[in-house]
Amino acid sequence: MVRLTILGSGSSGNCAVISTERTTLLLDAGLSAKQICLRLDACGFSLDMLDGILLTHEHQDHTGGIEVLGRKRSIPLFCTALTQETLAGSLGFKKAPPWRLMSTGAAFEFQDLRIESFPVPHDAVDPVGFVIADEESRLGVLSDVGFVTNLIKDRLKNADSLFIEANYDTQLLENDTKRPWATKQRISSRHGHLSNEQAAELVRDIAHPGLSHVVLGHLSDDCNDPVVASRHIRQALDSSGANEARVICAERHKPTPTIEVVRRRSANVSFCFAPETADETSQLALL
Repeated sequence: MVRLTILGSGSSGNCAVISTERTTLLLDAGLSAKQICLRLDACGFSLDMLDGILLTHEHQDHTGGIEVLGRKRSIPLFCTALTQETLAGSLGFKKAPPWRLMSTGAAFEFQDLRIESFPVPHDAVDPVGFVIADEESRLGVLSDVGFVTNLIKDRLKNADSLFIEANYDTQLLENDTKRPWATKQRISSRHGHLSNEQAAELVRDIAHPGLSHVVLGHLSDDCNDPVVASRHIRQALDSSGANEARVICAERHKPTPTIEVVRRRSANVSFCFAPETADETSQLALL
C-alpha cells in the first residue's frame, strides 16, 4: 500500500515522503536539508532509508535541499532531462548526483511502484505531475500548475487519493497589498498556480465515491486560508457523491499526519510530530 507523509508544503518549501513496504521516496526536496532530516526522523524515516528523490520541477521551493542532501548521501534524483539540465547548471553540485531520467508522459517501474508522469502548465522548463501506484492503490500528485488541462483530469480521474495544489484564494490575492500587480498576474496566470476555485473544479470533475483523501498543498501563507480552501473542496466532493472522502490541508512548518492511499476510507491514521526548530534556511519561492 502507498503511504503519503507530507514533511512540509507551502510557498517557502515543499517536500513529502512516498512509502511502501519496500520503497521510500522523497517527493521534491524544497525544505532545507536540516529540516528534511529532522522531519524525516520525526516521522520514523531517515536519510539512509531513501531510495531516491522524485522531482516535479526545478524551482527552489521544490529542490532547495537536494545539493546539501547529496553531500550527506548519494541519492538518485528522478526527473526529466530538461529539469536535470537546468539543475546541473544552477546548483553547482560538488559531486554529480546519480540522475535517473524519465520521459514526460511515460511510465516506469521502480521496485514495487509504477510511476507515471504527465505534463502540466507552469513557468518551469518541464514540470510534471505524477500518478504513483502499487498493486493496491493509486496516488495522484499535482503540484504547481496554472490551469487544469483535459490531460490532467484524465490522468487523475481514477486516483484513490489526491495530493493537489490549492495555492491562493482569489479575493485574498486581489486584495493583497504586498505583492506588485505583475507578481499577482503571474501567480494567477495560466502558467502560475491553482486557486481554491480551480482546485475545487478539478475535484468536482474527477471525484468518485471511492475517493479516500484530498490533500491540499502549497497553500499561500497570507493569500489563502485552510478553512476556506477546505470548504471549497468539501462542497465539490459532496456535489460529486464523494461524501466519505477526507479533506486535509498540508502543514507548512511541520509534518502532516500520514495517510494510507486506499480506495475506501481508512481509520488507520498515524501521526508524527515535528521538532519545533525553525527552518534556518530561507527558500526562494514563486509566491
